[in-house]
Amino acid sequence: MKDLPNELVLDRVLDAPRAALWRCWTEPALLERWFCPKPWYVTHAVLDLRPGGAFSTTMHGPDGEEFPNTGVFLEVVLGERLVFTDAFAPGWSPSGKPFMTAHVSFEDAGASRTRYVARALHWTPEARAEHEAMGFHSGWNAAADQLEQLAKSL
Repeated sequence: MKDLPNELVLDRVLDAPRAALWRCWTEPALLERWFCPKPWYVTHAVLDLRPGGAFSTTMHGPDGEEFPNTGVFLEVVLGERLVFTDAFAPGWSPSGKPFMTAHVSFEDAGASRTRYVARALHWTPEARAEHEAMGFHSGWNAAADQLEQLAKSL
């Protein structure tokens, strides 16, 4: 996928097999264990793996913050790619203020390793800058470290 002007990209090779990483992304109980950089955590993960199916989580911060995130899957390619957005709620209802669309891909990298690419596409340069200022690079890298460790343990 060509880099787009309003996207942020995490592109890493993780020391875990693709099938295990896929499970961590697609099984709610596993997603809740790694999806936010600690001390943040996720509850109430709902993953309906089909176009239009729900992708919802509630993120919790160390000071009692609570951020529900509701969206839908746009594309699900078994073991290879997930695309989801908060631009719509389940039932294709438009959301109030969309923030991003995410593309997550998994590609074998040999020796039980996986090239993991997570892209966050934003509607405006301002939204991209806001996400970067929120700690996209450090946060998504920390979550990827947690993802890798969990996947290796399966």
